[in-house]
Parts: sequence; structure tokens; C-alpha cells
Amino acid sequence: MRIDYQHVDIAIDEHIILRDVNFTAGEGEFIYLIGKVGTGKSSLLKSFYGELDVHSGKAMVLDYDMTEIERKEIPSLRKKLGIIFQDFQLLTDRNVHDNLSFVLRATGWEEKEEREVRIREVLEQVGMLDKLKKMPYELSGGEQQCVCIARSILNKPAIILADEPTGNLDKENGMRAASLLYDISKNGTTVILSTHNEQLLEAFPGIAYICENGFLKIKSAGTGNIPAQDIESESIKEDIEDNN
Repeated sequence: MRIDYQHVDIAIDEHIILRDVNFTAGEGEFIYLIGKVGTGKSSLLKSFYGELDVHSGKAMVLDYDMTEIERKEIPSLRKKLGIIFQDFQLLTDRNVHDNLSFVLRATGWEEKEEREVRIREVLEQVGMLDKLKKMPYELSGGEQQCVCIARSILNKPAIILADEPTGNLDKENGMRAASLLYDISKNGTTVILSTHNEQLLEAFPGIAYICENGFLKIKSAGTGNIPAQDIESESIKEDIEDNN
């Protein structure tokens, strides 16, 4: 299991955002975190990459115990993760190639030739190879998000965490971004996508959790694969039955 959270509280400054979280993510799973703005989706994702501390329960991410992880270990964990933000967070003073090259250099790719090959591989994968020398301001929102997806897979991560990746996109580009992430999951990468757009589930079936009223509940399992966790509570059973 790549992520295994059991009875975890997610808190900010001692204020609990999500209580008693039970969440698992396995290899190649496509997982949705659904809920309105402010319900805890981003906070849960931040706990996976060490931006928020975890103080209770069992919280394992890629063999790192998030209740005991030290600050010096977090960069090593993040090298194994791909993180995609709603607001892109591309470096605006350099072109697409140099944005990706910056990430590779920062994560230990010392050979220029290897960096060049990898940059072209990921841009081709997301259909953006012809934008190699474009500046971020020359790209549409959809194109910028495709570059961000390319950036997230540079280091062949075990897990991609996508925080509202379609939130700033129109419907067509949002579907394109979700489709790219869905295809990436088919190659074994675990993808966790937070969204308030439940229409994506119809096009790209996956396991879905909902953040609501301070709790995380299983909503549906579009692939037919219920996560390996305790989902026996009556409230969760009712959620599953209501969605069938």
C-alpha cells in the first residue's frame, strides 16, 4: 500500500479539519477527493507531502511514517511524489524547457543529455513538445496545466497529488487534464485528484472519497475496487447504497 492512513486527525494549529481519517491508496489507483471548498481536501493532500504535520493514528506514505518523519527526510519523500497545483506555479521568468530543467537539476539529474531526453519524453507524453521554448505567459491555462502535469512526472513518481488541477480550466481543458492523469495511472502511478467537479467521475471512473462535515467517507468505487480499509460503519454503507 502506497498510502495507509488509519484513524488520523488532520489539523491546522490544533484546529481539527478532518477527524478519524481512514484512507488507503494502492499502486495504479485513480482516487478522487471530492468536497466543497474548505472541507479539508487540500489539507489532507498537504499531510501526504509533509506540509501539515500528523500527530495521531497510523499515517504511512511510501514507507515514511508521517507521525515521526523528520524535516530533513521530507525532501527525500517529495522526490517520490508529483505535485500539481490549481494555480500552476510555473516559474514565469523562464520558458517551458527551463522550468522542467530547473526541477531536474534540483532533484539530482547532473547529466545534461539525460535531462534533455527526459524533458522531451514528458512533453511528448502530454502533447506539449512543440511548446518547448514558449514562456508561460504565451500558453493558455490548459497548456500551462499540461506543462505542470509533465513537470509532475519528471522523476517517475510513485504518487501524483493533484490539488484541484481542473479548477482554473474550462470544461474542455479540464477534461484533457483529467484524461492525462487517468492515463498516467494506467501505467502504475497512483493518482489522487481533489476536485469539486463530480462530473469527472463519469468520464474517468475511480475510487471516490468525500470530505464533508469534518469527516472523510468513501463515496463510491467506480472501478469496483473498494479500498482495503474498514468501511463497515452504517453511514458509509448508506453512502455506497445511495450511489448505486
